[in-house]
Amino acid sequence: MNGSDGPLNDDALQAPRSAALFAAAGRVMPGGVNSPVRAFGAVGGVPRFIECGTGPFVVDADGRRYVDFVLSWGALALGHAHPAIVDAIRRQAEKGSAFGAPTALETALAERVIAAVPSIEMIRFVSSGTEAVMSALRLARAVTGRTRIVKFAGCYHGHADSLLVQAGSGVATLGLPDSPGVTAAAAGDTLTAPYNDVELVESLFARHGSEIAAVIVEPVAGNMGLVLPRPGFLEALRRISSTHGALLVFDEVMTGFRVAFGGAQETFSVAPDLTCLGKILGGGMPAAAFGGSREYMSRIAPAGPVYQAGTLSGHPIAMAAGLATLDEMAKPGVYARLARAANAMARCAEEEARRAGLPIRAAAIGGMWGFFFTDADVRDYASARTADARRYARAFHALLAEGVYLPPGQFEAMFVSLAHDDATLDMAKVAMRHAFARIG
Repeated sequence: MNGSDGPLNDDALQAPRSAALFAAAGRVMPGGVNSPVRAFGAVGGVPRFIECGTGPFVVDADGRRYVDFVLSWGALALGHAHPAIVDAIRRQAEKGSAFGAPTALETALAERVIAAVPSIEMIRFVSSGTEAVMSALRLARAVTGRTRIVKFAGCYHGHADSLLVQAGSGVATLGLPDSPGVTAAAAGDTLTAPYNDVELVESLFARHGSEIAAVIVEPVAGNMGLVLPRPGFLEALRRISSTHGALLVFDEVMTGFRVAFGGAQETFSVAPDLTCLGKILGGGMPAAAFGGSREYMSRIAPAGPVYQAGTLSGHPIAMAAGLATLDEMAKPGVYARLARAANAMARCAEEEARRAGLPIRAAAIGGMWGFFFTDADVRDYASARTADARRYARAFHALLAEGVYLPPGQFEAMFVSLAHDDATLDMAKVAMRHAFARIG
């Protein structure tokens, strides 16, 4: 067998209940899902409909249990149904689900975030990462009086029109072009550069510096697969942005509270002007935020003229779940445990690929890990795209058959949680050995 072959099994037979649910969903929802990557379009077969999750495991509608390395795309740092989160949600739900009015929970979580992330002095809660990024860039344009944004090919910052230009995540996974419905005017204000390419960024600023409001970047790229920043890359973005009077925006929706308690900016000692957070921030509930200096954030309505609003922003249940999550994440040794688990899985992927005669590049940072089937160095979206995505699809299905659930697409990071103990990791390692041997 080789990487060009299709999936290893007939999913409709392997997962009949999921297949039936997917068919029913397709009659009432576009593609049968509410977020594109979930449809398994990049790997083929039937998406598994999940019934429940506990700790590091999920169970699908056909009763099969999987070690979960998706973890709601990184949101579940404590694993599924953690008792502290369940209790926080239950206690708040008993008091009321939403009020459309301020609650003390918002202030408590804001104070916790500000204490954890040194570059943030004030924060605004929203309901999704897309909303956080969209609002942060609106603020950056207002602060600078400029219109253009620099982003990096393969970095995904949500589905706002101006950011669906060479976007990663589902756009990359599904092989879609820049999305229909995005106008030339919206896309025209977005300049792109390869991730890790300082010279190209300097060239863009040399040509358009007086027009550029902000540089936005995933400090650790997780939406083209896991790609780490090269030494000096983030520092260079800080220097270039400051020199030209543009704002540096870190999209830490994925990395915030995952690679370190203070996010990637703590890990790399680079302070952005604005930070976008999400995922872990809400403890698995829909919550996100953007924040920065008091000077900049004071421009947000009603304190200032930059309008932003949301009916469910600061949702009490999400705030309660977020507080309970950060309580757990602040405990001693948490990030060392996550890093050990992620590194163990990356090393396992390398070892089992070599054993099976497969080319591979693997990486890990904090509670994130991932791999590409390639002999080449992966430093940006272009090099990530040279990896063997068909072989990844085969590995995905082989691991699924072994009881391991990876992201259903090459261009996504993988995650571990505090619930992924040594016994669970050992199960996943054995599964990886069997799966890689099947596709080698």
